[in-house]
Amino acid sequence: MDSNPFFDRELETLPPEPLRALQLERLRALAREVFPANPFVRRKWREAGIRAAEDLRSWDDFRRLPFTVKSELVADQTEHPPFGTNLTYEVERYVRVHQTSGTTGVPLRWLDTAESWEWWGRLWSFVLRAAGVTQADRIFFPFSFGLFIGFWTAFEGARALGVLAIPGGGQDSRTRLASMAALAPTVMVSTPSYALHLAEVAREQGFDLGALSLRATLHAGEPGAGIPSVRRRIEETWRARAYDHAGMTEVGAYSYECAAQAGLHVTESEFVAEVIDPATCEPAREGELVLTNLGRGCSPVFRYRTGDRVRIAADRCVCGRTFMRLEGGILGRTDDMLIVRGVNVYPSAIEDVVRRFPAVREFRIEVGAMPGPEVRIAAEIDGAAADVLKQLAAELRARLGVRIDVEAVPPGTLPRFEHKARRVVRRD
Repeated sequence: MDSNPFFDRELETLPPEPLRALQLERLRALAREVFPANPFVRRKWREAGIRAAEDLRSWDDFRRLPFTVKSELVADQTEHPPFGTNLTYEVERYVRVHQTSGTTGVPLRWLDTAESWEWWGRLWSFVLRAAGVTQADRIFFPFSFGLFIGFWTAFEGARALGVLAIPGGGQDSRTRLASMAALAPTVMVSTPSYALHLAEVAREQGFDLGALSLRATLHAGEPGAGIPSVRRRIEETWRARAYDHAGMTEVGAYSYECAAQAGLHVTESEFVAEVIDPATCEPAREGELVLTNLGRGCSPVFRYRTGDRVRIAADRCVCGRTFMRLEGGILGRTDDMLIVRGVNVYPSAIEDVVRRFPAVREFRIEVGAMPGPEVRIAAEIDGAAADVLKQLAAELRARLGVRIDVEAVPPGTLPRFEHKARRVVRRD
């Protein structure tokens, strides 16, 4: 493990006042780049009374800017296909196209220039260095590279740091395990769900994960690695340290976990982060995360409501970083909250309980009108299966304060996920 896991120590340890001054300087430069040329931004700002880029002079001016929500971007691309009007340059200047996964609605297409793609690589350099990754490492990417931005940007971050990157696209799980045995990666980057599935395949094949050279795994795409029981299962199975990360196609790779593993640090040199009460839009310690990216002038978002529920840590991290820290990582999606017999329950809280039971390979939350969500699990089928169901149901009730029915299904019945897991299914 690297003893100096910083990408830019000076930036990552800036005191609050110099950090805010840096952010405001970059905001004003971004406004001068974007406002004259970007139709989407110019229209929204003018509706808020901003007539010129020079009107953005202070943080009070920044707070006059309207929030941006995903539905606006979707509508814009629907009206102006295929890429919408949130473009600062002519399309010919852009070199990358990706789209969101579509797990929370209609997919969004997003374009990047060579400059913003380099910025993406810089963002992932923060992520990788915080996990102690150096040029001595080899990173394996068991990811099928397609339109979903996924780990394309992590691959770019590895290149930017000069780290050997091993692609695992176009392979099934067995072949990926064989590649890892042959090429000896020390780091793996994947979704938490796929890390667990790959471990399941290894167990079925009699493949010894302990014989690999892996020392760390990095996870994104879903909040699993920030859930204690999921992290514990990944680390015990792979015999490596698991790090969390969060990012969004339309925003950027905005956060990373340090060696203290006490929540996600927001890369505040590259983003302005706010937390608001989703109902009142007033500042809050716990609520919805709102982000403004500072290095993607080609297709920016200002005050973007992410839909991620977070809690700001009150104390400074022991690692020495001064960047905002999100305690517990991403706590859930504001639009994923379930109301079960009058009790608010997030799927991530259900997963934290389910993953405490080693017999559970996979699970799905089925939501009906009445009487509430039912957790269906795929469990090892053995003589203790009935006891596992009873214990799981009891643990769910004890920890969540509400009864949730549990039913076993044979292993292999429920889908596995390489990209974002879709475990909440709504029934008519």
